[in-house]
Amino acid sequence: MSWATGLMVYIVVWWIVLFAVLPLGVRKVEKPGPGEDHGAPERPELLRKVIITSLVAAALWLGFFILHQLDVFSFRRLVE
Repeated sequence: MSWATGLMVYIVVWWIVLFAVLPLGVRKVEKPGPGEDHGAPERPELLRKVIITSLVAAALWLGFFILHQLDVFSFRRLVE
């Protein structure tokens, strides 16, 4: 796997994990002020979620990389 392929796989995994992590710990505002959305989170804690996303995506990417290097799965074998 080239470094570019590895980077693209990490980016795709990162975005998928981000959308899974975003709703965690969300509490909506009890009494929103004028112009505030009723479903907006009180404290989104985006930095914490980005860090969690990066760590989980790195672990998943590392697992994918190890399985790829061990040749556990190969799409090339399907073509032969």
